[in-house]
Amino acid sequence: MAITTLAERGELSRAARSFLRTESGSAVLLLTAAVAALVWANLGRGYEDFWHTELSFVLGGAELTEDLRHWINDGLMVLFFFSVGMEISREVTLGELRGIRALAAPTIAAVGGLTVPAGLYLLFNAGGPGAGAWGIAISTDTAVVIGVLALVGPRCPDQLRVFLLALSIVDDIGAVAAIAIFYTDDVQVGALLLAAGLFVALLALRFVRFWRTPFYVLVGLVMWLAVLQSGVHPSVVGVALGLLVNAYAPRPADISRVQLLGRSFLVDPSPQRALATQIAVTEAVSPNERLQLRIQPWSSYVIVPLFVLANAGVVLTGSTLLAAATSPVTWGIVVGLTVGKLVGVTAGTWVALRTGLGRVPDTLRWGQLVGGAGLAGIGFTVALFVTELALDDPGLVNQAKIGILAGSILAGVIGWTIFRVGGERGGQCAPTGLPLLPPRPWRPPA
Repeated sequence: MAITTLAERGELSRAARSFLRTESGSAVLLLTAAVAALVWANLGRGYEDFWHTELSFVLGGAELTEDLRHWINDGLMVLFFFSVGMEISREVTLGELRGIRALAAPTIAAVGGLTVPAGLYLLFNAGGPGAGAWGIAISTDTAVVIGVLALVGPRCPDQLRVFLLALSIVDDIGAVAAIAIFYTDDVQVGALLLAAGLFVALLALRFVRFWRTPFYVLVGLVMWLAVLQSGVHPSVVGVALGLLVNAYAPRPADISRVQLLGRSFLVDPSPQRALATQIAVTEAVSPNERLQLRIQPWSSYVIVPLFVLANAGVVLTGSTLLAAATSPVTWGIVVGLTVGKLVGVTAGTWVALRTGLGRVPDTLRWGQLVGGAGLAGIGFTVALFVTELALDDPGLVNQAKIGILAGSILAGVIGWTIFRVGGERGGQCAPTGLPLLPPRPWRPPA
């Protein structure tokens, strides 16, 4: 009822607005962490030594050992992807992404944002030593994009953030799939099948609305270990588990039960009735929103800034910058992230809208969507991960990281410029503008 009204008016759900406010608050921390990483790597000592410090967990005869950077990238960041997966699940169920057409637009845009950058990168590197690293240029970093959007993007409407969130998730899934197919040399099929079986079991439980947090945590941990053992990047576990967490509007029966138990507690405020009322209030809210409330602050204010601190430190000297300036790997990444993402995402969105396959909220303007396409070139997480997988030469690795940082900074500047030129930085929603959808169904010329 209320959800339908919000969707009809083109407004965001309360949960989505809360999610976006939290991401906005983390933007300054995120940028501060990036600057701190660069300063530490160039002016301090022991940056790489510290993040390569090993941390082991031993249980009986089993031992799991990773360095601190991998614990963050492959462990803590799974919680971030879990949070994003829950947000997409909620928006698909209750919010802006309900229906095939609502999903089609960001999906087609993401496909354009994956293929065009890869093609541009190969124009620079086909046949060279860095040809296999085309996957570096295809990723959009969800955490950084949403945070930077809070600083340079339009203040109104918030639908652009949800659109980019959906686009980034499809992009992440495509990038992780590329890692699994092209950058995984030794896949442990047994471990992967175990993870897939657990996912199917949880999917079946979703339809009966079964939720016990300790049970899901245990199964999720086993899935993470299985995927980690399989050789596939474990971030896919976070997205998959987040998509499985039920999201539903408060049901009238649950609200009536809360009211009944609340009145009963007022008449006789006993511990038993207090506990029953507390349980009823908790169950009236979906597990999706309850978990998001607990996890999102940790994800935004701790995990993502910590990830940037651990990965953004690149040594910048005259010789490394000169080598990067003449490197086809660096230029392929920069052009792929800036030009490729902008062109690919914009073209994909245009195709989705002009063919009628997809739709976006009517309040969005082309200036906002094109600016968002520019910001989609910001890449950190998967780009840095692919760098370590695709390149063995330390010189090429450093050149690739410089390309990632330079391309991401330029993508942020390009997005900001488009918002400014397109008049999308004002505090009020523009009452006029170029409509995204044509006034009548579009037909290709005969």
